[in-house]
Amino acid sequence: MASRPIVPQQPRGDAALGAGKQQKKNGAADGRNRKALGDIGNLVTVRGVEVKPNRPITRSFCAQLLANAQAAAAAENNKKQACPNVAGPPPVVEGVAVAKRVAPKPGQKKVTTKPKPEEVIEISPDEEVHKDNNKKKEGDANTKKKSHTYSSVLTARSKAACGLTNKPKEIIDIDAADTANELAAVEYIEDIYKFYKMVENESRPHDYMDSQPEINERMRAILVDWLIDVHSKFDLSLETLYLTINIVDRFLAVKTVPRRELQLVGISAMLMASKYEEIWPPEVNDFVCLSDRAYTHEQILFMEKIILGKLEWTLTVPTPFVFLVRFIKASVPDEALENMAHFLSELGMMHYATLMYCSSMVAASAVYAARCTLNKSPVWNETLKQHTGYSEEQLMDCARLLVSLHSTVGNGKLKVVYRKYSDPERGSVAVLPPAKNLLSEGKSL
Repeated sequence: MASRPIVPQQPRGDAALGAGKQQKKNGAADGRNRKALGDIGNLVTVRGVEVKPNRPITRSFCAQLLANAQAAAAAENNKKQACPNVAGPPPVVEGVAVAKRVAPKPGQKKVTTKPKPEEVIEISPDEEVHKDNNKKKEGDANTKKKSHTYSSVLTARSKAACGLTNKPKEIIDIDAADTANELAAVEYIEDIYKFYKMVENESRPHDYMDSQPEINERMRAILVDWLIDVHSKFDLSLETLYLTINIVDRFLAVKTVPRRELQLVGISAMLMASKYEEIWPPEVNDFVCLSDRAYTHEQILFMEKIILGKLEWTLTVPTPFVFLVRFIKASVPDEALENMAHFLSELGMMHYATLMYCSSMVAASAVYAARCTLNKSPVWNETLKQHTGYSEEQLMDCARLLVSLHSTVGNGKLKVVYRKYSDPERGSVAVLPPAKNLLSEGKSL
């Protein structure tokens, strides 16, 4: 092991003072007596003279100090004892020769490089203890995250005692596939339909048939049947059809209409809905020809003006179609289920009895009756319950009404809806037998 150079004992008395003055002068002259930063803390003062310790701070010596520090019982005592030990051994006693304890081995070079403070810090026991404390803290944090609180354990036991854990609620995210579609408005779709549910009763027509002396339910059904036929010939969107029927019902609820003008109201309502929903709406002359010139161009525009005035230009309303699209999506449908739901919804829209139900309930009942007709299992689940806002019991009355209309649609004279959905392009869902369970329950009641 390399040792530091031997420092001879300085003379005492006046000789030492004279030598000290001479060294100060020489040091000020040539600057060779400046102390390096590495010597700070490694010098020992003996009778006014700075002497380097007799044992250098090597890695083996520091490792020995580190082992002694870790073996100590208390961490605080280790820190206090480790700091003075790093500085070196106790000072040299007067009269003891330093050369006897630090004799170098033959063939080994003397190490003159002084240890840097950074090296001492890297291997100091304080840093090792700090690292160990950090590891303990990280381990404690992981155990805290994994550990269960007392309240959570009690809650889990209470749910298990009540049997709630045996009935998990599985709700499907129906908008997951449309996250990249900006037109789907996934971020706002839930709020939009909450708003629709909140305002749907504001645009809902009340029972108006008693206030119409010249119009009855049969006449209204004939008008709606003819409008569905016109809608198919023009190849218009379903939004236009549902808005047309909504305008007709709302206008009849606030205005008494004679029998001869009932068809004129339907034509003007479809013209308004086409202008609102379609990109290329039909022209007024097209409706004149379809009515076999029963009404003139001026009469249609005049009735359109009267309807808009009575409805206060309110055309943005949640129709059953608005809810039907969302509820069909929540049902995770196939083509047959989608066609069956639209068939039952249009069939119910043609009959006056469905006006007693709000738009969202008619749409939800159409989906429920369609699932019963096609024997879907389960008929109603948590996903449908959450998005529709209705339970199976709440939809039962309206669903039975739709199924009863399905059972008699082929026997009556108004067969436009039946022919429309008997087409193989729409799955021929109209010819399927109605839901027997809902039909039998309705008859028993």
